[in-house]
Amino acid sequence: MRQTTSEAYRLIRPTEQVGPVIFASPHSGRDYEAEFLAQVVLDRKAIRSSEDAFVDRLFDMAPDMGAPLLTARAPRAFLDLNRAADELDPGVIEGIQRVPHNPRISSGLGVIPRVVAGGRAIYRGKLTLAEAEARITRFWHPYHQALAALIEEAQADFGSAVLIDCHSMPHEAIEAHTRPGQPRPEVVLGDRYGVAAGREVMDRVEAAFAAAGLRVVRNAPFAGAYVAQAYGRPSRGVHVVQVEIDRALYMDEARVEPLPGFAAFRELMGGVVADLLRPSEVALAAE
Repeated sequence: MRQTTSEAYRLIRPTEQVGPVIFASPHSGRDYEAEFLAQVVLDRKAIRSSEDAFVDRLFDMAPDMGAPLLTARAPRAFLDLNRAADELDPGVIEGIQRVPHNPRISSGLGVIPRVVAGGRAIYRGKLTLAEAEARITRFWHPYHQALAALIEEAQADFGSAVLIDCHSMPHEAIEAHTRPGQPRPEVVLGDRYGVAAGREVMDRVEAAFAAAGLRVVRNAPFAGAYVAQAYGRPSRGVHVVQVEIDRALYMDEARVEPLPGFAAFRELMGGVVADLLRPSEVALAAE
């Protein structure tokens, strides 16, 4: 395997890539710089509440199985890599004029987030535009340059690319969107209602998680955000599936710690990864 580490991301490539599938985790970064922590009004556990904690570890076997794994190092509360670089929130950044209506910005979840889970404010005041732009230059652009390069390489080598964009969802969020009496989904797959991935690819991803014994739904309540919107082009052979996994399956959300059964759940995810990398998936994605 080959590893590339920068301040923005960690990329682990397999010795030999077996197909077009790529794994990425843009929200599991946990390098909390002292300068950032000095700016925030939240304690360490609260600031981590929007982090997809340990998701990178759930999929870290992918390179051993033949697929690259790209993971962010900067935390989501510092910079959200699943937002467009121009999704700037005037509520937290000085010098930003009124912007067209954007529900993500309105809720405080722009590229520089204003809040964490539960709508809790991150800062006492506002950041300068220069600081916001510096974060985007240092972290957002390098991560997306690496992601775009992986997609281009997969297309060149295999005729297509299948990006599995790995995330986690708060247990209470999925409970809030589950109707009384209905089974609570454990995995939500998002393809922006068919825009970001072909039906056959989506079927294959759903089947892999279902075969692991997990309850899977599509697009509700999470249909995919910037990464799916920006990169998913099924007509051009680029498929993006956003994967949201219920955090209660593998971690204590209050303590931000893995559960005793974390290793067993990681092994279950290893089976999903192996299923997705089977030759039938490679052939299917190339069609």
